[in-house]
Amino acid sequence: MDLSADVFAETLVAALDTREHETGEHSKRVACHTLVLARRFTADSERLRQIYWGSLLHDLGKIGIPDAVLLKPGPLAADERALMRAHPEKGYAILKNVPSMREAAEIVLAHEERFDGSGYPRGLRGLPFDAAKAEIVRLAGTQFDPAAVEAFLAEEPVLREMVAAKCTMPAPA
Repeated sequence: MDLSADVFAETLVAALDTREHETGEHSKRVACHTLVLARRFTADSERLRQIYWGSLLHDLGKIGIPDAVLLKPGPLAADERALMRAHPEKGYAILKNVPSMREAAEIVLAHEERFDGSGYPRGLRGLPFDAAKAEIVRLAGTQFDPAAVEAFLAEEPVLREMVAAKCTMPAPA
């Protein structure tokens, strides 16, 4: 267990919270909720630690956003939205060279991505179900815990139904 990394992560969140009040509490809630869900997929303590840190630090890059944009009340202009959309990459840049936080850094980079490809910064898109299933099965025992793959396969009918229903967030009014 790397206690110095735990302290480092908590310190970074505290630093961000001094800049944008309420981000620290938001980050802690996100991290705790994510950890509860992640435990359904893995019991590996190091993996869970990376997931916790990545979710705790997901908004770390906001530390590099100008106050006029970060703290602006009301809607952002197009150029301001572009600045705000850079926060995942800024957070990744802060963490990527910390050896004990490499996986957490990847989570920070990807936290604004969306299954349908509409997220940012890379516009990652979900694979068709059968292609994703084949990849998951192929990587069982290497990238993916075999028990997690077994759980995925056991829930395949439910997961297929969810993908077919295209569960998405409702469009803003």
